[in-house]
Amino acid sequence: MRLNRRALLKASLAGGISVGLTGCSLLPGKASGHSDSYIGAVGLPDGSFGVSAFDRSGSILWQTPVKTRCHSGCNRPGMGETVFFERRPGWSFYVFDTTSGIQKHRVDANAGEHLVGHGAFSADGRWLYVTASRYEQGEGIIAVYDAERDYQRTDTFDLNGIGPHELTLHPDGETLVVGLGGILTHPDYERMKLNLETMDPALLLMDRHSGNIVGRFKPPHHQQSARHVSVSNSGRVYVAYQYQGPLYETPPLLARLEKGTLREYRFDEDTQKALANYIASVVAHPENDLVAAASPVGGTAIVFRGSTGELVNRAFIADCAGIQALAGGDFLVSSGRGKLVQLGAAPPARELADLPVHWDHHLV
Repeated sequence: MRLNRRALLKASLAGGISVGLTGCSLLPGKASGHSDSYIGAVGLPDGSFGVSAFDRSGSILWQTPVKTRCHSGCNRPGMGETVFFERRPGWSFYVFDTTSGIQKHRVDANAGEHLVGHGAFSADGRWLYVTASRYEQGEGIIAVYDAERDYQRTDTFDLNGIGPHELTLHPDGETLVVGLGGILTHPDYERMKLNLETMDPALLLMDRHSGNIVGRFKPPHHQQSARHVSVSNSGRVYVAYQYQGPLYETPPLLARLEKGTLREYRFDEDTQKALANYIASVVAHPENDLVAAASPVGGTAIVFRGSTGELVNRAFIADCAGIQALAGGDFLVSSGRGKLVQLGAAPPARELADLPVHWDHHLV
């Protein structure tokens, strides 16, 4: 019997089969032969906003002003461009020259839609996939842009759900991994959550060509808002929650997709409480089995083994949120108080820089 591509893809992902990386390398910094530099959205002491590139020691390489607060971004493979998205509700995204910081494009959301701060490129660098919302209808979508045509909007994929947030490209090059938070918001009500009793979060797997959803995996509790995602080089999918239930409850906040089920990680009670029911970012290291997660609410960053859930490091970093993998096996953690911290498999955490900026929640 011959399986078509979609059936094979669905079976391999849901079954947890490791898929080899194709099309691009996820190895950071020196491991991939590039300079060890990173980019993040910043708030400045005078109340203005920018996007800033810096090296591993915290030295600023360039800093470009933007009109409003940005959230996360992504690099265009092989093309020297970096895209950053305005923070939810976002009305635009910006395209920068990765080396110089010169702004090349500003692209506005379609009427009746707002962006939610995240996007990802296809491995060949042509197609940009952006999480967004039709806010009057409360419908989550993926907006598709053609980078070769100055980021013209070319398609829209429906998610059949509310509140998409982070998405990333699976190493198979064909599948988008999407965190569907399930929370209804509207720009007229700022960041008010309008449907906490009827939330329907999920981890989604989507065929990036057709927009067909090939996997929908729901957390055990309807208030475990599935917002952030990461994928290891071997194809293991991770999801991080922001729990919307009572503060005195401490449910699991992290899970991996295994054999069609979300297998949750639960740490010791002190760690669970320290995470404060809120994970702002999760990153699987491309060189090893380590995964890092950060909670700005709890001021806590952790590192654990993805295969077993063993907690190997925990550090107090006030207002920590951004995470990226460092070449060599450790992680870089940023905070809203301007700190850059190196965190690995063994204590202690090592502060690399303390800058007069407020880093937003994600690093590129």
